Amino acid sequence: MQEEFLHYVWVNKKLPFTQLKTHLNETLEINHFGQYLQNAGPDIFNAQISINKQKWAGNIEIHIKSSDWYLHHHEKDANYDNVILHVVWENDTPIFRKDNSEIPTLELKRYVPLSEINKYKSLITSKSWINCENQIGIVDNFIWENWLECLFLNRLERKSEIIDKRLIETNNNWEAVFFEMLFKNFGLNTNGDCFLQVAKSIPFSIVRKERFDVENLEALFFGKLNLLNEPIEDEYHTKLAAHWSYLKIKYNLESEYGLYPQFFKLRPDNFPTIRLSQLAGLLCNNQNLFFQLIQANSYAQIKQLLKSETSEYWKNHYNFSKVSQTKSKGLTHPFFDLIIINTVIPIKFCYAKHQGKLNIEALIGLLEEMPAEKNAILKKFSDLNIKTKNAFQSQSLLELKKEYCNKNKCLNCAVGLQLLKN
Repeated sequence: MQEEFLHYVWVNKKLPFTQLKTHLNETLEINHFGQYLQNAGPDIFNAQISINKQKWAGNIEIHIKSSDWYLHHHEKDANYDNVILHVVWENDTPIFRKDNSEIPTLELKRYVPLSEINKYKSLITSKSWINCENQIGIVDNFIWENWLECLFLNRLERKSEIIDKRLIETNNNWEAVFFEMLFKNFGLNTNGDCFLQVAKSIPFSIVRKERFDVENLEALFFGKLNLLNEPIEDEYHTKLAAHWSYLKIKYNLESEYGLYPQFFKLRPDNFPTIRLSQLAGLLCNNQNLFFQLIQANSYAQIKQLLKSETSEYWKNHYNFSKVSQTKSKGLTHPFFDLIIINTVIPIKFCYAKHQGKLNIEALIGLLEEMPAEKNAILKKFSDLNIKTKNAFQSQSLLELKKEYCNKNKCLNCAVGLQLLKN
């Protein structure tokens, strides 16, 4: 038995409304089931019950065993002084308030129908991939579509946490925070954290002053990442190293000690040298990129603003001094989409929320213009006949898998609740 199931039973009123009794055989009536807020403190707030016709108003705590009250040290927490009912699966010990009066206890195993228990066990019993993989296809379209929108909003809220935190730390410097998020996502999964650390270490005022010269930006980024430390017989490397020496003195900068980007197992077009040059070109060619992206409302507009290529040197190099076949190395369509999904959409969401002008439908509409992502998770959903037509749907499904399916949070999921009700 899991406490999550007991919450589900209480919130969804899967109890008989008559003939309930406390552990002391007192008549219990539930007048109002209260609010399930999932905050610190008791599980249920502002409930109303009657015990032997005596009305009580207050909070309710839910546990597997009544002894969990002491295991969680609730007897020492003033937030639990107003608990009027202890709801448990098994009543294994009496619970007392500070004034030594016993807290009434409702033992659920006497009342929950066996059918509800069986449905719950059937749902959460691990399958080969997700718990409901044999049933997910029968969920009502209306419930499914509304749940996708909730999932998308949850995903945006999670992604915006780092943005909100950095806004506080930078005194609401939107351009600086956008630069950090952009820098991070140009590093992809392999170098994202490394790139973010570098971006945080560069005052954005320096980027603003130097972004008129792409070589200065490359020198700044490469130097910070320790890519210019060792002398190499290469004219461009020597030039960037000289720029970096000048910038270090001018702005009192240092390389990030011990920080080196990874090249291993990356496709050459994703090498940090290529991504840093593309980023430098993007910042150099778009002096007001943040505000232009905030105002852009369509997929086509945003892609146009994000267009960027490497500098000339990197058109026939992937590493310093190693010449390769000459080709233009601009951002690819999948990389455009990655930056839009992970940088542009979250920053637009946060900015609109801070301005009090949040329009979630507009953000959904923007993602609906974009093709669905392609990865192993979405392929598995497709095998279960859950198809994705656009990036809005694919982002929502990724949130579902990561935050609900992987964590067995079926009772917090609209799909799981619908299957249980059926």
